[in-house]
Amino acid sequence: MRFLVTGAAGFIGAHISKRLIEEGHDVTGIDNLNAYYSVALKKERLKWIAHPSFTFVKGDIAEKEPLETLFRTKKFDGVIHLAAQAGVRHSIIEPQSYIRSNLVGFSNILECCRHAQTGHLVYASSSSVYGLNTVMPFSTHQNVDHPASLYAATKKSNELLAHSYSHLYGIPTTGLRFFTVYGPWGRPDMALFGFTKAILSGQSIRVFNHGNMQRDFTYIDDIVAGITKVLFHIPKPNPDWDRKKADPATSSAPYTIYNIGNNQPVSLNTFIETIETVTGKKAIREYMPMQAGDVEATYANIDSLKKIGFTPKTSLYDGIKKFYEWYIKYRNKINI
Repeated sequence: MRFLVTGAAGFIGAHISKRLIEEGHDVTGIDNLNAYYSVALKKERLKWIAHPSFTFVKGDIAEKEPLETLFRTKKFDGVIHLAAQAGVRHSIIEPQSYIRSNLVGFSNILECCRHAQTGHLVYASSSSVYGLNTVMPFSTHQNVDHPASLYAATKKSNELLAHSYSHLYGIPTTGLRFFTVYGPWGRPDMALFGFTKAILSGQSIRVFNHGNMQRDFTYIDDIVAGITKVLFHIPKPNPDWDRKKADPATSSAPYTIYNIGNNQPVSLNTFIETIETVTGKKAIREYMPMQAGDVEATYANIDSLKKIGFTPKTSLYDGIKKFYEWYIKYRNKINI
């Protein structure tokens, strides 16, 4: 089959592209290679996934005409939309880039899927949409109307836009709320990357909310397994959907939302201790208050995803160990 992966030079995008290629599919990847973090790392990911069945296009999804040409030329069977301006904290500093990429860019993807009659759109949402919700574990059946950051608001908006296109034009759309993804080829702005680098160099690490945070850390291989499950599980209208109760997770349209996490929250202090165990070095901790836009805990209810065969398999120790082994191999090669 022919798939488009947006954000293909990104962390999750590179991994899912490689998996689809290994399974015999034709993959076109698009990425604008922006400088939010190391472009060298993004280019190295592209080398890692290079294959005759992979075509890379440098492009910006916020520019509609080149995207329309790509859709007309390739006639994709499905789209995995991962391109976005990432980062909760950065959205406070540079909000306009989130509007351009996460809203304008996503609306362009929807329009292209509509006119090209693409078979299935799978797109990245985020656990951040739960915002000020405190009922744990987070469930897709909860309303998510109180985002704590602009980044979260753009991801919630993506879900709303997707539903409108599913309802109006019958486009099958699946939103995936990712919960703190980590692993080899990860992002330098994420905690595991930053903590490992600092610990190995003897520098202090900033521990927000004095370490009293919890995250549902999810290893990249488990994320990829979940994406491939939903990609071939195309949503259909839910015949039991009740307008009076209006379950947010499904619809009378071919639309669905899944949490994709480890279903096992871990405290930030435990996370750091596991890095210390793997690296054999102690962290120098600089305790800090909670940051603006952050939330104290995330915890995914993944019952709906389990029903289609998803089960996370990687322990925190094993996942961090695999990341560490990758980091030691690549840190000098690409100056990370």
